[in-house]
Amino acid sequence: MAKTSGMMLGSAGTGLDLDVAAAGNTELVRAKLRTIQSLGMKDSIEDILITLGKQYHIIRPLAAKAGVFLYLVLDKNKANLALARIKVKEVEPEIQF
Repeated sequence: MAKTSGMMLGSAGTGLDLDVAAAGNTELVRAKLRTIQSLGMKDSIEDILITLGKQYHIIRPLAAKAGVFLYLVLDKNKANLALARIKVKEVEPEIQF
């Protein structure tokens, strides 16, 4: 497993300290990857959904770049969760490094 910095490569939007969120979610993704490895599973994370009282948080590791993930925060009262997951999946191949 490659070491990653937890630093954000880019962002859009306001209302959340994305630097703090990026660092914390990096730890979350690392922990889940370690768990998958410890269990001997030959699998990868498609996405991680965190449901809060007022928000959905979607974390999608990029298959093309280990240690990099998309992070989307949605207002539960305004968002369509199913559509958001589809859109995040569609955007992934368009990201260039």
